[in-house]
Amino acid sequence: LEINKVAAKYFYMLLRSPQGAHALQYFEERKLSKETMQHFGLGYSNKYSDDLYQYLKKQGYEDELLKDSGLVTIDERRGGHDKFWNRAMFPIMDANNRVIGFGGRVMGEGEPKYLNSPETMIFDKSRNLYGLNFARSSRRPHILLCEGYMDVIALHQAGFDNAVASLGTSFTSGHANLLKRYTKEVYLTFDSDGAGVKAALRAIPILKEAGLTAKVINMRPYKDPDEFIKALGAEEYQKRIDTAENSFMFEIRILEQQYDMHDPESKTKFYNAVAEKLCTFGEKLERDNYIAAVADKYMIGIEDLRRLVNQYGAKIGMAAGGAPPVRERSELRREQGSEKKKENGMIQSQKLLLTWLIEHTGLFPKIEKYISPEDFTEEIYHKAAEILYEQYRNTGTVNPAKIVSMFQNEEEQREIAGLFHATIRGVETEGDKENGGYSKETFEKALKETIVRVKQNSIEYHLKNMAPTDMAA
Repeated sequence: LEINKVAAKYFYMLLRSPQGAHALQYFEERKLSKETMQHFGLGYSNKYSDDLYQYLKKQGYEDELLKDSGLVTIDERRGGHDKFWNRAMFPIMDANNRVIGFGGRVMGEGEPKYLNSPETMIFDKSRNLYGLNFARSSRRPHILLCEGYMDVIALHQAGFDNAVASLGTSFTSGHANLLKRYTKEVYLTFDSDGAGVKAALRAIPILKEAGLTAKVINMRPYKDPDEFIKALGAEEYQKRIDTAENSFMFEIRILEQQYDMHDPESKTKFYNAVAEKLCTFGEKLERDNYIAAVADKYMIGIEDLRRLVNQYGAKIGMAAGGAPPVRERSELRREQGSEKKKENGMIQSQKLLLTWLIEHTGLFPKIEKYISPEDFTEEIYHKAAEILYEQYRNTGTVNPAKIVSMFQNEEEQREIAGLFHATIRGVETEGDKENGGYSKETFEKALKETIVRVKQNSIEYHLKNMAPTDMAA
């Protein structure tokens, strides 16, 4: 963290020196004010490929630590050389305003055009968002999700201080869970080209899975927020926010483009595809509302569409062995939960590990090395782990009442309260009281096995849910 901070200051200084004149001109041509450049700590990495390395060496930092920082590459032939050189620099900060990495845009010709810091001990692309350090304290009720650094900066400069972007990687469930801490509603303001539409279609189900409402802002006829604001200004962009499209209706509109709506056969196929998507709504009221909205927009009788949805649901039910076509989400959750318990007992393992963390505060530094809140894949335990880990890191103690109070649902409150009074079957003995009544050997064995089970499940879960194109993950 210290090295990244020193590097950010050095890049900042270089941008405002004669060496950084062309990078400063680039930012000025992008219509960024001096205040905005200062706010985001923008900088420049020198054209010499070992400039930062030599500077940091003079500050007394050793090669091994510089290598771990991700800013420098060390090899026997070339010695130390910089990851970034001759680039306009964008410091990346975590939610607590600490510099954890950088993005760099090449000046002149060169590939890649944009380069990001590699993953390090402090920089995880799937768990950080550019601009979140500012957006988290915005008074706006929603967050704007962009594709690039310049979009975020342009929006902030125009007064939209709630804009963030992923860090050169596909949007992930880690990003969605991070956003969930600060908002309930996310507005997608991706590029209006084909790649931007695909990115939006990938992000929408991830946001929904995290329990967030998603809307899509129409940038046309401009490519991105940066271009739009330069051309039409902040007031017109606010109008686009106010008229943002419901994410499901956006998905249907994009789906429609695959069909010839003037051909009866193709049109029928489109309605069947829509019916299939409508079956994904587990709650009857929500499903009925969307059936009505789709029927109104696409000129189909509401009862005709409802029958089609039920027919499609019945087909799904028959394929699954006669299950009812469309059931309430709570019923599905209960069934899925019981299947999970039968399959692997993973719910019990995650609950057990949380109970031990709560009962034995001395275990936290040991368990933290291997298990993070992201490893708790059950949503309720993931949230509890986030609160618990935050309490440990801030105070070194556990506040049971505060953890329980973070849950609104009465059933969830009972479940979390149970973590504070749970007994662990199969390991109780009359042994060492310090280990909750378990012998030291039995307790250590059970703890190790539980950590391994939870970690193994986490790896399998994240492998299954990662974007196919996310090579870093």
